Amino acid sequence: MENVLDRRQQHIVAIANLEARGEQGLLGEAISAALDDSVTVNDIKEALSQLYAYTGFPRSLNALGTLQRVVAERAQAGKASVEGRDADPLPEGYDALKQGTEVQTKLTGKPYDYKFAPATDYYLKAHLFGDIFARNNLTFAERELVTVSALSGIEGAEPQLRSHINGARNMGLSDAEIHSIPLTLAARGAEASAYRASKAIADVYGEAFAGEQPLPFAKGGENTAYAKYFIGKSYLAPLANGEGRLPVSNVTFEPRCRNNWHIHNGGGQILICVYGKGWYQEWGKPARRLQPGDVVDIPAGVKHWHGAAADSWFQHVAISVPAEGASTEWLEPVADADYDKLK
Repeated sequence: MENVLDRRQQHIVAIANLEARGEQGLLGEAISAALDDSVTVNDIKEALSQLYAYTGFPRSLNALGTLQRVVAERAQAGKASVEGRDADPLPEGYDALKQGTEVQTKLTGKPYDYKFAPATDYYLKAHLFGDIFARNNLTFAERELVTVSALSGIEGAEPQLRSHINGARNMGLSDAEIHSIPLTLAARGAEASAYRASKAIADVYGEAFAGEQPLPFAKGGENTAYAKYFIGKSYLAPLANGEGRLPVSNVTFEPRCRNNWHIHNGGGQILICVYGKGWYQEWGKPARRLQPGDVVDIPAGVKHWHGAAADSWFQHVAISVPAEGASTEWLEPVADADYDKLK
């Protein structure tokens, strides 16, 4: 499928997705690239400000701080950043609740009242779809492009993601533009977000989802027998495990999944990376980034861990080196604080 989003739209997709994922370093790079490509400061500021309603004030404010820093650094380096157009003043007599109700009805395709939480219903209508959507320096279609791109980066937000894919259609994004969102995310290295967006789009459009098995090897069943030694879900597919053979298995890690620190006593292990992005680390050494074609030869007795990158599924073929009395000694988990430092 061809990506029909123009360059400005692709920059908006990348920036909104990185804001939702909290990837400030990559976000700064994406913002600078967008400003180099004539996306305006106010375009980016508006998108990041809107996202507080979907990703929370902390991520929105962090992202706005990154934008402010990038603009200041560019100015110091003598690089221009186009300020762009701000929103027009609201007309006299503007009624946020009335305007927001009309916008929300257009977005959802029918009148909507959240009777379970009337206060939230008011905030949605008067503030989000009223005050924010009334700012006319982004179109309704562009605002939904921002929202869908951000929600694609949030695990567990699939119902809202599907709702806003429908909303994007109602607000004027073409079917081809919507289908181009995961293509843009994948091209920017956000495989997990692209996978989530593709699945949600297929659900909304009633399409077969080719991404259900996006991996070169069958991922097998969920690795429940060893789940207590993993953070996140992994899947195991034995490839050659018969008597007289080397034990060979394909291991699939969902994004952020990794095994605990562990030691292979007696015999070591060889990993052949076949899909996605991952990490391998030995105790006391820096983590090594992994990609398809990499081979890791793990000696016996070395404390280590391996798993997926934060934004990518990951597969490796694991070959156990046979040895008399060989065993695996499972140790402590890899802490989120340490894992989240990996870039």
